[in-house]
Amino acid sequence: MTKNKIINAKIALDSLSTYRGLLQDKVLNELNGLLTYLLSQEKEISTIINKYNDFYYCLINSNSTNTFKSYIINCILFDTNVFSKAAEIKEFSSINNCIKNAVVNDLLCLQRIASLSAEDIKSYLKETNLHWDYEINVVMALPVWDFKDYISSNSKINSIFEEFNTSEDWNLCIEKLADFYKENGTGIFAKYKGFVWEKQNSIGRLKGIDAPDPIRISDLIEYNFERKIIVENTLSFLKGNSANNILLYGDRGTGKSSTVKALLNEYCDQGLRIIELQKAFVSDFSEVIRAIKNSSLKFIVFIDDLAFEDNEENYTALKAVLEGGLESTPKNLIIYATSNRRHLIKETHSGREDEIHSSDAMQEKLSLADRFGITVTFLSPDQNKYLEIVEGMVRNRGLIIEKEQLKKQALVWEMRYNGRSPRTAKQFVDWLEGQLN
Repeated sequence: MTKNKIINAKIALDSLSTYRGLLQDKVLNELNGLLTYLLSQEKEISTIINKYNDFYYCLINSNSTNTFKSYIINCILFDTNVFSKAAEIKEFSSINNCIKNAVVNDLLCLQRIASLSAEDIKSYLKETNLHWDYEINVVMALPVWDFKDYISSNSKINSIFEEFNTSEDWNLCIEKLADFYKENGTGIFAKYKGFVWEKQNSIGRLKGIDAPDPIRISDLIEYNFERKIIVENTLSFLKGNSANNILLYGDRGTGKSSTVKALLNEYCDQGLRIIELQKAFVSDFSEVIRAIKNSSLKFIVFIDDLAFEDNEENYTALKAVLEGGLESTPKNLIIYATSNRRHLIKETHSGREDEIHSSDAMQEKLSLADRFGITVTFLSPDQNKYLEIVEGMVRNRGLIIEKEQLKKQALVWEMRYNGRSPRTAKQFVDWLEGQLN
């Protein structure tokens, strides 16, 4: 009977233990409310319709999948719980058997919930609650939620997704699920690869970036020696070896920030994640550490356009982080910062004339940059290098233009606009592409 499917789905929701946090999910919370009302003694057709559509609305606006089954699988993959956290840092065989047994039961329950269809609910209503033709017509017209299978751009997610999608017994997927957590982390760290630290009402949190900049190392022209230093340090970090914090110093528009962003796209499959931290939030660094220190993934904290005014004391917070305070920086975190100022501090002739030991104060400020183990300098290109960058970008985009004409237009562009830099070259090539097409 259809009623049994409704009852079984409700019992399955109530039976969740390790994955019980999923009951707080908006979609599953709305489903729970709908099923509870359907199984109650007194029911009003208007309330049923509202609860049904509340569930449907949450599901289709979840920005995740287009089928309920796909949504449940995603909930499993991106949940943070005692099992997922253990699987991230331990071998599957080392995880407590009581926890694994609970997960097996939860996976079967979630499979039962995922099998619930719009037709099941409609049939149940038709069998038990409707008395007039107009009510039947209204219920039969309610929207369904099975559209098309979910496909992610992440091949690792697609692999584990397909395991669940094709399995007749989800409990058999538990070991591969544990492998997924170990390789990709848990919760938002599995779902996203780039993050920003944001604050609302004085409370800081990591926010995942849905569409990070897709730039790759191969998209960046010239500055190969500079990037080689950064890439080698990053690879050493990913291998678990010693690695340095890096200051990328140089002229504006030379590709410092783009280099760091490109690292994420190159090495996210090797467990790299990047957290962008605004200078204003440097004092929150201890909170960032607590958010990631138990993860098996590797994190670069990226501070873009770092610079402090002469009278600004916030630089002491960063200095403390670089030197190491009472709360040590975990081994899975390093700092990459970009700046247009060599010493990160705006230097003035007056310095701090009111201090007796003004030279000591200035030395303290200028020493901040020295706390980075490596400084990589990006200087504006000369004319030949600028033209090589333009030619490389034109070649990468497959644009056809006579070389002398390209040179002439590129030089006119840099004189009229922002001077010679990779950023200016990109702006010119963007314009050129529009003209040629």
